Amino acid sequence: MDAETRKRYRCIELYGRSKSFSIVAHKYGISRVTLRNWVRRYERDGIAGLVSESPQPKRSPARKISTYERGWILELRSRRLGSRRIQSELRRTHSFHVSRTTIDKVLTAAKAEPLANSRLHRKRTLRYAKGSQASGCRWTTWEIGPGLYQYTATDDCTRIRILALYSRGTR
Repeated sequence: MDAETRKRYRCIELYGRSKSFSIVAHKYGISRVTLRNWVRRYERDGIAGLVSESPQPKRSPARKISTYERGWILELRSRRLGSRRIQSELRRTHSFHVSRTTIDKVLTAAKAEPLANSRLHRKRTLRYAKGSQASGCRWTTWEIGPGLYQYTATDDCTRIRILALYSRGTR
């Protein structure tokens, strides 16, 4: 019996004499909940119940991917599919439901190459720099309804926008 197990056994012996969790917990500097757990384990398993338990979980619901399913994910990735598309293909072809996070974890663990970003980027609108000498004002007019027009003026320098409604279509 190691030192930690002996200390726990002494706590349980003192509890057996005093029948007070508070007194024993205060004397040994532990919480009452911890002492209750030790007593419960001692009553269930004897001295063997006082040995330190591993904090590692006995079951792990996070480990839900088998080697077959990993193979499916990696095969779909070899076809240059992203995690969202892999998720829908697994659901469609194999009736296997899995989150995109889990798919990403499998791909990361397998050191799969990231997909190239193939999105076309729109040209940025050329605006005046904030605080520059050249400033301009842009006007737009929208017909909201019959006989109702919205005018919007935007100052490019300060990014201030002014909006007004008028019954005329011209300024």
